[in-house]
Amino acid sequence: MIELRKIYDRLYKQYGPQGWWPAESKFEMMIGAILVQNTNWTNVEKALANLKLHLEPKALGKLSNDTLAKLIIPSGYYNIKARRIKSFLEWFQTYNYDIDKIKKIDRNRLRQELLNINGIGPETADVMLLYAFDKAIFVVDAYARRIFNRLGYDMPKSYDGFRQKVELELPCDLKLYNEFHALIVEHAKVQCRKKPLCGTCPLLDICAQRIESSAKG
Repeated sequence: MIELRKIYDRLYKQYGPQGWWPAESKFEMMIGAILVQNTNWTNVEKALANLKLHLEPKALGKLSNDTLAKLIIPSGYYNIKARRIKSFLEWFQTYNYDIDKIKKIDRNRLRQELLNINGIGPETADVMLLYAFDKAIFVVDAYARRIFNRLGYDMPKSYDGFRQKVELELPCDLKLYNEFHALIVEHAKVQCRKKPLCGTCPLLDICAQRIESSAKG
């Protein structure tokens, strides 16, 4: 099986550093992670633009659920996401909105706390851990599943099974995980699309090209 580090190195050479997560602050990053659930980033950018005057924990917390929901309409599922943001803010407040304080918490304990927040699933929790709280963790998303399957990996169906299998092979390196997730997203958008552009793919010679089975998924 192809070494994951070889895949990472080729993607990094092809696309370069990605500078993720796309946000002006750690707080905006976390709100964006909730807003991006079941939608695309273009819609999230519109919602974040509407929130621009309120993108500070206390200010956002003062908004009513209805007002918040109206501001984030572009992201879809806005009533549900407004409640999720409020639940996240309640948790965040228990740490006095102090990100540096939260960073000191053990990764597994912090992950479980995030998962206990209404509406925060494994993928959302892990992007927060990785990009806001500087915890080395592999984020499993639809793009990772698509690319790994096409390359020839038989990955576990469960989220944590997939994540743990990757983490067993890669070193616990924050920068590596930060870039790897961003590079996977970029590669899936540019080359390894639902209908892939295999001819110019930097991974073509090491890819099992499971195109048909991946397209069905």
